[in-house]
Parts: sequence; C-alpha cells; structure tokens
Amino acid sequence: MATITGAREAHTASPHRPVQAMPQGVPARVPGWWRDAVGVAAWLSMLVVVALWIAGGGIQAMSTVAGAFTSLGRLTGLVSADLLLIQVLLIARIPMVERVYGQDVLARRHRLVGFWSFSLMLAHLVAIVIGYALAANLNPFVQFWEMTVDYPGMLLALAGTLLLVLVTVTSIRKARKKLRYESWHLLHLYAYLGVGLAIPHQLWTGQEFLTSAFATIYWWGLWIAAVAAIGIWRVGMPLYRTFAHDLRVTAVVRESPDVVSVWMRGRNLLDMPVAAGQFFNWRFVSGPGWSRSHPYSLSAAPTNNTLRITVKDLGDGSHALAGVKPGSRVVIEGPYGRLHTGVRTRGKVTLMASGIGISPLRALLEELPAEPGDVTLLYRAHSQADLVLRDELEAIATHTGARVYYLVGRRRPGRPSWLPQSAGSLTDAAALAQLVPDIATNDVFLCGANAWMDAARQAAIECGVPAANIHDERFSW
Repeated sequence: MATITGAREAHTASPHRPVQAMPQGVPARVPGWWRDAVGVAAWLSMLVVVALWIAGGGIQAMSTVAGAFTSLGRLTGLVSADLLLIQVLLIARIPMVERVYGQDVLARRHRLVGFWSFSLMLAHLVAIVIGYALAANLNPFVQFWEMTVDYPGMLLALAGTLLLVLVTVTSIRKARKKLRYESWHLLHLYAYLGVGLAIPHQLWTGQEFLTSAFATIYWWGLWIAAVAAIGIWRVGMPLYRTFAHDLRVTAVVRESPDVVSVWMRGRNLLDMPVAAGQFFNWRFVSGPGWSRSHPYSLSAAPTNNTLRITVKDLGDGSHALAGVKPGSRVVIEGPYGRLHTGVRTRGKVTLMASGIGISPLRALLEELPAEPGDVTLLYRAHSQADLVLRDELEAIATHTGARVYYLVGRRRPGRPSWLPQSAGSLTDAAALAQLVPDIATNDVFLCGANAWMDAARQAAIECGVPAANIHDERFSW
C-alpha cells in the first residue's frame, strides 16, 4: 500500500486528557433560517421596487417608443439603486449578516451585486437619455447635456457616477492584481462618496421616489438604514471597542525570517464575542499608513487581557508589522469570521493548514474542547524551516492528546493538490483517508491559499465529508 513518506506524527497522545469546557466568548451557532431570512429580505426589497414602478404607471407609460425607453430607464434606475443599497448593507459588518455568510462570501456577493448595480445604472442613464431625446426630438448628446446642467442634482449624480466607474473598473480581477491592496482599498472608499453624490438626484427628481407617501417613506427608510448600519458597525462599534479595551502592542517576535508575531495587551477582551480562529481588521498606530486596516487572524486563543497575531511578509502592510513599536495603540474592527469552535457539529475535528494558514488553526488547536485523539492537525509546508510555531503546536498536542502531522516538501507537479511530492501515487482523497481513517465523521477546518483549499475541500468531499461540515475562510481581495 502506498504511504506518505513526508508525513510525520509529531508526538504521542496523552491518554487521560479530559474534555474541556466550551471557551468563554465563543459565538453561538447561527440558526440555519438566518441565511434564508437575509436572502428573502434582499429579494423582497427588489419586488417592492418593481411594485412601486408598476403602481407609478410604469407599464402604461410604455405605449410609445419614447415612453418605453423612459419607463425602462426608470425601472433599471430603481433596481440599480436598490442593489446599491444591498451592496452597502452586505459590507456594513451587520453582525447577523456577517455571522450568516462570513466576510469572504459577503465580499464575493458584494462584488457581484456591485457589478449588476453598475450595469443597470449605465442602462438607466442610456435609456433615460434616449427616451427624453425621442420625446423632445433632440440629439441624445444635446439631451444629455441639458439634463446634466438643468435638472436638480444631476451634476452631483454625474460626479458620483464617475467615481463609481473608477471603483468598478479597479474592482475587476485583472485590475485588482495590478494594484497594491493599500491603493485598491483607498480607491474603494470613493464608492461611499459616489453613493452620497447620487442621493440628491434620486430623491429630488426620481418619479418613483415621489409617487406616494409609501414610496417616499420606503426609499428614505432604506437610505437611513444604510447610513445607520455604516455609522454603527463600521465606525461606532470599532471606535467603542478600541477605546473600551485599550489594546496596546507589548512585543513583536520574529518567528522566522519572513514571519512575525505581534502580542497585544488590553482589558476585558472576552467581553467581545471573540474566539480562536477569528480575525480582526487591524490598524497599528505606529507610523505612516496606520489608517489602512488589514485582516489578520488570531494565532493564539484569546484571553481576557491578551491577543496575538502571526503574519507572513506578503505586502506593505504585513512588512510594516516588524517595525511596530511596543506601546503602540491598536485600532480594531471585529471580531469576524466563521472559523471558530462555534460552528463545530461533530465530536471529531480535522484541521488542515498550508503555509501561514496555520495561524488561526494553531489557535483552534489550543481552544477546541476534545478527548485525546479527537483532533487531528495536518500541516502542509514547503520545507522544515517553513513550519511556523512548530514548538507551540507540539506542546499543545502533547497537552491535549491531539495528533499533528507535518507534510513537508515541494508541491506536486502537473495538477492542483493539497499534497507534497512525497505522497507519491496516492490520490488526494486516498492520502487524506490514510492519515485520518475516520475523516468522513469529522468536521474539517481549512486555511491556506485558495487553490490549496480547493484541493483539500475536494479531497474531503470525496472521502465522504458533507460540504456543510467543511469550514474555511478566504482572504483574497
């Protein structure tokens, strides 16, 4: 039988380790109906928008060509505005929504909804201009100019549209890859300004905003809800937690030539719903660029007065961490993420990490309540020198009775795989089943590069693990 020659168990399990109590602060499991409720609310808002268009005579207005263009322009504008609000709410860090989907899924949906909103906004602009031009027997370009300079709020709306064009273009995958994260993040903030500049046009001249008291209340209510969500969850709560918990850097420890750990001390940290495996958006007030946040996972189980992150040098933000001075104030936004013990549904757990993805899983290994042998960690690294936090992993495993396997070596050539070359002819699924024979009855937690997680997820599914029992967090932007 083929074996994985590069895999080595790190220790001998302790035979008499009792099950630990559920750690304080672990977020409660999210009821399954929450996800459905969020989705229904989003679709219902669009149905209300269409109903308002119909009630305002949208169908009757399509009796002429000019009327058809104008009416369809209003409909696309209304749906675009509604999607824009949904897009804002998706990324507003509303606790219920964030806990249902996680920020990785929300970011993807935010991007998808944004592209649809942008496309419908352009369709709205073109259709309205053509409809008005046909009705007035004018050249469309002349009509566009007259609308821009004569209609209330149109100059502001045009400026907002140009800003949204900038944000949308830089959000296309190829464009994002050519920008530093810090530059992209700064440009992306202009979306809020673009949305703000569009509001006066919609509320002053939009027919469907003014057709009835219900329509006016509905649209004003949506805008107020979006502004309130941003104010409370993106601004108010981070500021409150930053000053209430008074987090300060106590030490910066170099774990390897390109990996550092940052230790922080604060007060009453477990008053937050924070758990091992989660992440915060961090700002270290210690030099230029501190105002831009970066998402890093906790690499140790949180205590009431300490937090720690472990970060690999992959860009400007992570590179600067090595120079953070002890005593620096830490501005926090979070905690976020679904990679915590609260999502666990089974007695046995397999943790699969690649590279710096070990950070949140090291914290989970420390915090997961388990009997000896219930938890298995599979740690994939390019070389022995890349096994970050190895001494800590082995100490935790010896204390808890967990099993730790290191899978070290170059990547398998020729195809995506979660395994090193040393796996030989074993398939991804066969290797996983060999290391964890009862994998089908485990919850599986994944953290690593996206391609590696895709391969690991597929292997787990082929071994019989239901997709609902596979938990991961992705930080690609």
